Amino acid sequence: MSLKKEILTRIAVVYVFFVLLGLGIIAKIIYIQFVEGHKWRAKAKVITYKDIIVTPNRGDICATDGRVLATSIPYFDLRMDLLAGGVTDSVFNTNIDSLAICLSNFFRDRSKYAYKSELTNARRLAKNKRFYPVAPRKVNYIELQQIKKFPLFRLGENKGGFIPVQSNKRILPHATMAARTIGTANDGGVAIGIEGAFDYALKGKAGLRVHQRIPGNSWVEVKSIEQIDSEDGSDVITTIDVALQDVAEAALRKQLSKHGAEHGCAILMEVATGDIKAIANLKRNNDDSYSELFNYAVGESVEPGSTMKIPTLVALLEDGYIDLHDSVNTGNGKYKIYDRTIVDSKEDGHGKISVQEVFEVSSNVGVVKLVTQHYKGKEKEFIDRIYAMKLNQPLNVSIPGEPNPYIKYPGDKLWSGMSLPMMSIGYELRLTPLQILTFYNAIANNGRMVKPRLVKSLVRHGQVVQSFSPEVISTSICSRSTLKKVHEVLEGVVEQGTAMNLKNPRYKIAGKTGTAQVAKGTRGYKHGGRVSYSASFAGYFPADDPKYSCIVVVNSPSNSVYYGNLVAGPIFKEISDKVYATSPEWFREVDDSGDFKEIPQAKSSSREALAEVLDELDIPFEKADKKADWVTTERDSVKVELKKLNVSKKTVPNVVGMGLKDALFLLENTGLRVKFQGRGSVRSQSIQAGTKVAPGSTVFLEMSLGES
Repeated sequence: MSLKKEILTRIAVVYVFFVLLGLGIIAKIIYIQFVEGHKWRAKAKVITYKDIIVTPNRGDICATDGRVLATSIPYFDLRMDLLAGGVTDSVFNTNIDSLAICLSNFFRDRSKYAYKSELTNARRLAKNKRFYPVAPRKVNYIELQQIKKFPLFRLGENKGGFIPVQSNKRILPHATMAARTIGTANDGGVAIGIEGAFDYALKGKAGLRVHQRIPGNSWVEVKSIEQIDSEDGSDVITTIDVALQDVAEAALRKQLSKHGAEHGCAILMEVATGDIKAIANLKRNNDDSYSELFNYAVGESVEPGSTMKIPTLVALLEDGYIDLHDSVNTGNGKYKIYDRTIVDSKEDGHGKISVQEVFEVSSNVGVVKLVTQHYKGKEKEFIDRIYAMKLNQPLNVSIPGEPNPYIKYPGDKLWSGMSLPMMSIGYELRLTPLQILTFYNAIANNGRMVKPRLVKSLVRHGQVVQSFSPEVISTSICSRSTLKKVHEVLEGVVEQGTAMNLKNPRYKIAGKTGTAQVAKGTRGYKHGGRVSYSASFAGYFPADDPKYSCIVVVNSPSNSVYYGNLVAGPIFKEISDKVYATSPEWFREVDDSGDFKEIPQAKSSSREALAEVLDELDIPFEKADKKADWVTTERDSVKVELKKLNVSKKTVPNVVGMGLKDALFLLENTGLRVKFQGRGSVRSQSIQAGTKVAPGSTVFLEMSLGES
């Protein structure tokens, strides 16, 4: 019995043990399920699933015609998963030699033996570092397609371990064109220009994809209610014209280099809309080259100098104090106020001249005399007029960096007895080039001041998602009668004033030159015995029907030439010439009816080529002898007559009236050397036609049009 009892006792203990164990397991299951369930479910998801952020494509920044100014290009870091399921020892050893040769030949940075050694060692230590970088640099998309064909890599991610990791790089297809205006935006918080201002639209919205681990330690995308589709960024359509931007930058760079200037900017604006068609900013580098390092057009607030005289003129006219025909005695060009002497640029002064001439020749003495005569004791009246022209208000343009205008008011801490006269000629106040241009644009726009516009719209997949219409700052900055008189003065500046070098027979330019001394902080205007200057020209064209306004500012020209007409004026002229030449609305329509009101003039040329052209254009002509290889032309009211031109290798041919190409052919064919000046057709030749040829002699040709 005792043995049986002992056995039963043991069975009971075992039974109780298993019952208690079962109850413990059940309790643990209940605890895990209901107490720690959320924690373990989340952990299981992390281990089995992972969320992949899908980066959207960043939008492009485009010119007004859709050409790309900034875009994102994919680049790839190359990684190799040395523990990928398909990368067995057999597969690795079979392909490593060929892969090493391909990598060495492609990147040319190390030998095939070095590549093989590094990859073999990396595989042996893969437990410590599973994903190994196999390329010395990022590769572009085209290079990636080549590398994907390398041994082992061609097997793909799971079987060959090849993993390209994409990152996007922002590039400017037109190099540095308008670079500071286009700007940058990055994760480090740097945000400038259009990239920074419109980052919210360009960057789009990130998406989310769920991936699950599958046997072989690989990940595949799975459908999930948490999936979020990415939304690509919008394209930003700007107002910039690529061709005009190119002209503005080239003209600015050439003139800055010529005068050894520190920096400069040029802005071209459409009068009616305020659209900025070109905005160039260049600064001199240590090697005397120039590049875009700061947006001076928007962000540099300076004393404008003489371009401020036109707001002064508006104030005087609006308050009825002057008329253009009134006279002012500028004397010998010197005028003392307190302990300061105001001087004119012309030695000995201009004497007694009209108000219109005061502003056309930019007489500091004349302007200061007018302002002190009419506003002394009424300084607030003058400043109120300036404020009424909105010159004291920021433009709030669409890109960051614009400082507020600084135009002090009587009673301010820094106001003095010299403030009124100095402000009237552009000192003791600060404006940016864009703020000044906006005022001149309003003068051209019949007093209607519009806000400068850099961006027209946001577009996604060809559809406009947001438009930015032109904005009006002021419907009228002054009366129509005042505007008419100001227009006369600004045209006079170019016709008979300080900017006569900009006068041309094709279209009229109106504007104002500016030459200002540049203050060096607390050191004043003179430092090291030298005065630094800022040269500018602000205006519009064509003067009789303004379509575009433009301002050019050149800072610190160092080659002893610093006047606005000579330094900034040529840049303005080169830009305006390009605009004029490429604007068909400014030219008469071509009569394509085939009926010529006047028979066109034709150059002397080869008979065959000239006859072909005249025939193609349906221009009546009388054919020359078929034996004549070269012909001269005469025209009357109904036809062009071709006359034989005698050409011999022994005598100098008559090339007057020919194009340069034909003239060079004939003259050099006789053994003569040719030098020429100008362009167009040949006006005269230094060796008379019919003279016996002296081989090696030089003949000089004067062309019908001078050097451009």
